[in-house]
Amino acid sequence: MLYNQYMKKKSGQQDIDIIHKVVLVGDSGVGKSNLIGRFTKNDFSFETKATIGVEFAHKVLQVENSIIKAQIWDTAGQERYRAITSAYYKGAVGALVVFDITKRESFLSVVKWLREIYEGADMENIVVMLIGNKYDLQGEREVTTKEAVEYAQNNRLKYLETSALTAVNVEESFVAVVHDIYYSNNQGNYEACKDKSVFMKKESVAIRLERLEKKEREKKKACC
Repeated sequence: MLYNQYMKKKSGQQDIDIIHKVVLVGDSGVGKSNLIGRFTKNDFSFETKATIGVEFAHKVLQVENSIIKAQIWDTAGQERYRAITSAYYKGAVGALVVFDITKRESFLSVVKWLREIYEGADMENIVVMLIGNKYDLQGEREVTTKEAVEYAQNNRLKYLETSALTAVNVEESFVAVVHDIYYSNNQGNYEACKDKSVFMKKESVAIRLERLEKKEREKKKACC
């Protein structure tokens, strides 16, 4: 059963019309679990431990006249759990690729996560947003907003900077992804979505990822 399939489910006092599966990916320590906690429970933990395997939470939202249950999956960023998490891309219709603005290495890993989404997701189109987390740590920033925005624009991704600690843009990020999934599915095809830039299309994403990886290799050669 696909997670974006239209259905009626009872959830407490609400009838759920649609379930959307959305995955968060990114290196370990970028703050994925706290983003989910802030969005679903308005909670933040200073003692968050690395996620082992996969965890998920949910939140019910209303888009127009539809009640949507967003299932938010936290896939572990640690390399040794990659074999476990790969199956959890199946059925995903949305993804947030998260990096830590204070850790440049996590930003350089974005291309790797984009490729994993492309290879693992079984949907023709998947809504993808790039997230620069830990906006509250401006003094420790290693990735500029300009650089991240340009990266997102060059790869047809939406970009927001968030802080799970202060809640800046957390709600907005998840809601934007859920809305874009809804409008694409509601109209039945890619052309109907209000903002086509949020989509990764399988016939073009492989070429873009190859170019990104080539650029990263060239940068590493130039600095060494």
